[in-house]
Amino acid sequence: MQGVFASPGAIAVDLGVIQIRWYGILMATAILVGFWLAHRRALQEGLPADQLVRATQWGVVAGLIGARLYEVAFNWDYYGRYPAKIIAVWEGGLAMHGGLIAGPLVGAWLARRWGVPVLRALDVIAPSMILGQAIGRWGNFFNEEAFGAPTDLPWKLYISPSHRPIDFRQVDFFHPTFLYESLWNLLVFVLLVRWIRPRVGRYPGAVFFSYIGLYSVGRFVIEAVRLDSFWIGSFRVGQIASVAGVLVAAAGIRWALRRAPVDAAPVAAAPVTGTDRGRRGRRPPG
Repeated sequence: MQGVFASPGAIAVDLGVIQIRWYGILMATAILVGFWLAHRRALQEGLPADQLVRATQWGVVAGLIGARLYEVAFNWDYYGRYPAKIIAVWEGGLAMHGGLIAGPLVGAWLARRWGVPVLRALDVIAPSMILGQAIGRWGNFFNEEAFGAPTDLPWKLYISPSHRPIDFRQVDFFHPTFLYESLWNLLVFVLLVRWIRPRVGRYPGAVFFSYIGLYSVGRFVIEAVRLDSFWIGSFRVGQIASVAGVLVAAAGIRWALRRAPVDAAPVAAAPVTGTDRGRRGRRPPG
């Protein structure tokens, strides 16, 4: 007997030689929704929306690569034996902390090169990132991965035998940690848009660092329930990264709130051309 949640399978459309997976559909949806939301907000704030989204696109690419490399590095016992699986991202295996390191760094670097105020750009994309994470987490549901310890709670998740850890082959139901994180991310999105941004949005960087801190708090708690954590000694890597995220967020918020506030106003930025890409112009404040 299956529980409240049970994956219908990882394949959404099977055309024989071509298979379209739910994981890919949800990732694409998350990215497109994030781009739309960031572009809309950039226009509202008077930022060069097209250049901001262009930088964000490359940030997403870097984030996906960083997330995969993070996963491979901490799960080398498996990928070292099956190196062909390293590129099989459609099967899952994107570690969020790796994406959070690589994506914003590359996006911020390009935003600076293209004349977009970096901290204000990060504030714009923060809600898009956490909303995208909330959507993307459902890919774990269809792939039957990233679930938690056994449970008999009413919202228990049924995991098919082939996807269960060896030590839990006889257990049917597990914590739906993908759902916990998705709901937490949705709550963070609402907090950022409805409560945090109206209060500290005039301080460049404050919204972005709030996102990092709130996400890290939720991830720290949820990580304690998961069965697939990476470990360094007796510590979960996800929780170590979450503690680091909270510390960075606390320092970043304090630093941002000490800076002079900036009112949303149009930012002049010339169109990016082949010649402009090779030059760095004067950067607007923030």
